[in-house]
Amino acid sequence: MERPVKKPKKQELSISKALITPMQRRVFFRYAGASAAAATLILTTSCDDDDDNMMTDPTAVDLGSDDTGILNYAYALEQLEAAFYTEVVAKSLSLFNASEQQIMQDLKGHETIHRDFLKAALSSSAIPNLEVNFSAINFNDKNSVLTTARTFEDLGVAAYNGAGKLLDNAGFLTLAGKIVSVEARHAAIIRDLIANGTFSDSADTNGLDPAMMPADVLKAASAFIKTKISANNLPK
Repeated sequence: MERPVKKPKKQELSISKALITPMQRRVFFRYAGASAAAATLILTTSCDDDDDNMMTDPTAVDLGSDDTGILNYAYALEQLEAAFYTEVVAKSLSLFNASEQQIMQDLKGHETIHRDFLKAALSSSAIPNLEVNFSAINFNDKNSVLTTARTFEDLGVAAYNGAGKLLDNAGFLTLAGKIVSVEARHAAIIRDLIANGTFSDSADTNGLDPAMMPADVLKAASAFIKTKISANNLPK
């Protein structure tokens, strides 16, 4: 059964205008050069008991509801990716050759743009900066860095694919499609850096990338995130 079409709220109309309006080149590059926020986050949304506990936890960050909640969900994931590549550029560039270093710097730039663009569009509705937990990543080991990057990029693609159907605003869906296409390019180049020619290995037998619902994505990301988050009010 299709979800009923709801009239966008005044707040959502404001967000929609901010997201759909083209960014000026100067603003775009200001976002690209912004420093990533420090972060850590524990995301637990997998079972009903956990949801009930999260609802009463005053320290949990609530993503919100409706389209605003989905945008905050995307913003949380972009915070995670931007923080990761910021660490890679700061600590791991010497592990890579010159062309690979440029790739890592480009990935950092893209994820920072995604993060800051969503934050600016959400304005006062944006969730706070989240803290990341990268203690399991060895930033002095190329394989550890690349396999983690593959995990994040594959997860990002699956997250956007799964969240698309939860959006009511067609403009938001267009935006998500533009971002997920970039995330898929990231996933492809990371796979090729790990093993040349494996760029499309994430596709299924139908040639399609997977889609995951928010609860599953947040559970998968929980190993790298420390701040508590409530996704209880997201659309189902």
